[in-house]
Amino acid sequence: MDIKTFIRTIPDYPAAGILFRDITTLLSDPEGFRGAVDALVALHAGATFSAVAGIEARGFILGGAVAHQLGLGFIPVRKKGKLPHDVIAQEYDLEYGTDTVEIHSDAVKDGDRILLIDDLIATGGTAEAAVKLIGRAGGNVTASSFVIELPELGGRQRLEGLDIEVLSLCSFEGH
Repeated sequence: MDIKTFIRTIPDYPAAGILFRDITTLLSDPEGFRGAVDALVALHAGATFSAVAGIEARGFILGGAVAHQLGLGFIPVRKKGKLPHDVIAQEYDLEYGTDTVEIHSDAVKDGDRILLIDDLIATGGTAEAAVKLIGRAGGNVTASSFVIELPELGGRQRLEGLDIEVLSLCSFEGH
């Protein structure tokens, strides 16, 4: 199945010159959604993980489904202020300013091997923040998977520099 055929491109969103890769069309199509989840699971056949972590918000949808298929628990990596219990936080840089992601302080146990899932990897800043956050909690992100990769923006290299396997279902040139 060609995952790209299920992904809509929206020009000039959120800013002029950007080609936004919209996976809501993939998620709303039963064949596309099942195919994407099955393909993400297949990327890690034979690997052993303690849990799956997904980055807010589309990573929740995909990561939750992957965790279910693998028979694992799910760790939500949320934006600041969205989790109700004690949290640990990781700040990261954006193009203009900073942002913060959080997990519950008891979400990861020492030595846990975590699979990180999100819909897209561009610069890798949010994914790197999630990796650092999970590491501070005692876990180890050993692999990451994305539906879409924007290779020109260097996110793969950023995560591989942290010794994390990076896999994607498709890539798009440009950004």
